[in-house]
Amino acid sequence: MDFVKAIGIAASGLKAQSGRMRVISENMANADSAPASAGAEPYRRKVPTFSNHLDRELDATVVDLGRVRRDQAPFRTKHEPGNPAADANGEVRMPNVNMLVETVDMREAQRSYEANLNMVTAARRMISRTLDILKA
Repeated sequence: MDFVKAIGIAASGLKAQSGRMRVISENMANADSAPASAGAEPYRRKVPTFSNHLDRELDATVVDLGRVRRDQAPFRTKHEPGNPAADANGEVRMPNVNMLVETVDMREAQRSYEANLNMVTAARRMISRTLDILKA
C-alpha cells in the first residue's frame, strides 16, 4: 500500500469521526431541553451512520458520515407540574437522550479519531524516513 493511499483512507476516517462527534455533541447539548409547550415534541436523539464508497482517485474504499437518522426510542418523562410543557398529569416529555450512552459513544468516536490520526502520523514518519534514506 502506498503512503498517499494510507493517508487518504485515514483522512476519510478522521472526517467521519469528526462528524460523528458533532452529532453526539448536539445530542448531549439537548439532553435536558424541554419542549416549549404542552403537546410539542421534545428533541429526538440523532444517530449517525457511516457509508463507504470507492474513491477512484485513491483507488481505495473510504468511509463517509452517512445519513443521520432520528432515534425512535420513547421519550423520557419527568414530573414537573409547573412546567408549561406539562400535560394534565404534570408529566413533561423529555428528549430520549441517555447521557451515559452519549458519553460512551463520544469516547469511542474519540478513540477512533485518535487511531486514524496515529495512522496519518505513522505514514508521514515513514515518508520522512524514506526520504532520509534516499538522501544518504
